[in-house]
Amino acid sequence: MSGKLYLVSVGPGVSELITPMAERAIKESDVIVGYELYLTWIQDWIAGKKIFKQPLTQERERAATAIAAAREGATVSLISSGDIGVYAMAALAYEEMNEDDTFDVALLPGITAALSCASLLGAPLSHDFATLSLSDLLCPWEWIERRARAIAQADLAAVFYNVQSKARPDGVHKVLKIMMEHKSPDTLCGAVRNAYRPDQSLQIMTLAQLDENEFDMFTTIVIGNRFTRRKRNWIFTPRGYNAWHEETQEAVPENAIWVFAGTGDGNGLAKVIAEAGYPVVVSAATKYGQQVAKATCPELHIRGGHIGASARKQELQNSGAKAIVDATHPFASKMSEQLIDLATQLNLPYLRYERANSTIEAGDIFVCSSIEDAAAKAIAIGNRIFLATGAKALEQILGSEMASDKLWFARITADPDFIQTAITAGIPLSRICAMQGPFSAGFNEELWKQWQIDCVVTKESGDAGGFQSKLQAARKLQIPLIVIQRPKISYPEVVSDSETTLSKLKILLQSKMQAAGVER
Repeated sequence: MSGKLYLVSVGPGVSELITPMAERAIKESDVIVGYELYLTWIQDWIAGKKIFKQPLTQERERAATAIAAAREGATVSLISSGDIGVYAMAALAYEEMNEDDTFDVALLPGITAALSCASLLGAPLSHDFATLSLSDLLCPWEWIERRARAIAQADLAAVFYNVQSKARPDGVHKVLKIMMEHKSPDTLCGAVRNAYRPDQSLQIMTLAQLDENEFDMFTTIVIGNRFTRRKRNWIFTPRGYNAWHEETQEAVPENAIWVFAGTGDGNGLAKVIAEAGYPVVVSAATKYGQQVAKATCPELHIRGGHIGASARKQELQNSGAKAIVDATHPFASKMSEQLIDLATQLNLPYLRYERANSTIEAGDIFVCSSIEDAAAKAIAIGNRIFLATGAKALEQILGSEMASDKLWFARITADPDFIQTAITAGIPLSRICAMQGPFSAGFNEELWKQWQIDCVVTKESGDAGGFQSKLQAARKLQIPLIVIQRPKISYPEVVSDSETTLSKLKILLQSKMQAAGVER
């Protein structure tokens, strides 16, 4: 007797992505062998056939069952998700076969997780890439780490399978830290859960942000390389590279004061601290912020990008940072909380530089404690609403069902990512003003007249952030102004001018030195 064994790939879990060749093989088969979940995707094609369902961890038993049926002369389909030849059943089937077996074998390829997940993210695998399973059930963990390090050193794009389970909660984070030893923390990545299945979800984030998340066995991680870029809601890796040279990053000055800026006054403060004789590193959150800081403080070392708490901690430790000066935007509360926590962990002096609050009087100003309250108020009183809230608040404000009945206008920083955020939130380019502030009252007045604005929403960003000029323009045009209050954070120490900053820094650094001397 001579049977036939089809090694059938059924892709990510939707019948439309199963090849016609695989469908024909399944329909031709007398016997179907597979894990129950995979069989639900092809149930319309297997009615009336002899079916063997065996659970996860019984892969070898599945292969043996299929081979035994083929030896008896049956036409058998051994089913696997993704591609049966990639981290799947095909290798086990070939292992179980004998040299003297006479049944025919045909492997029918399918869409493996690397390709299905990458397709949802864009085109991150358009150049050389590697795949790596993070499961140590069949491969020693030291081998996994060794291969991860080789991938990182080569700066290959990569796809990680079997990312995290209850038995292996830490492995993925060890691998991501290996990636960050050789790749930039800003490397674009994606995490896809249940690609092409009913509860599909995906996120695009940086390598550093990826390390701050938790995953499961249904998640596949895609890591970009230094050339991977973002366009709209997708990432892609160009097919040809125009800058193959090795990128070298200037070493961070040792024993420096780290000034976390993000505002013009924050950059100015960094210059003052440097002029007082301290080595200074300026850290900006965005590439645009980095460019502005370089223009303002060309003589200082500038760091840029969202690198995440763990990478930032490592950088502060490795450089022997002396102190943290938090001069981030008044509404960057998460960043401030992170810096306070890092200062505590690393026993570093922390100073919060907070621009002074503006004086707000009653009348035509509506003060709101949250973005959601401000959005509701704007929708209630305005029709052509101008948002001077920054890009990050746009999604929250425009997320209301009632928001679609209004015309929204926004002024944001001239950063491509922020412009895309505004477009994604639903504001057309024709109603976006992308410029670096702060702006004069006259500029605001002319812009709002041109756009026929009847309501303005802004944050209480202080006079340094242009609050008074917005207030003057709104009153001149008799437009209601909705003001979002600053978030309430318990800062260890707050200063609001450069002179006080320098004196406090000196006291904190001396105190730390004295404490270190006592400990010795």
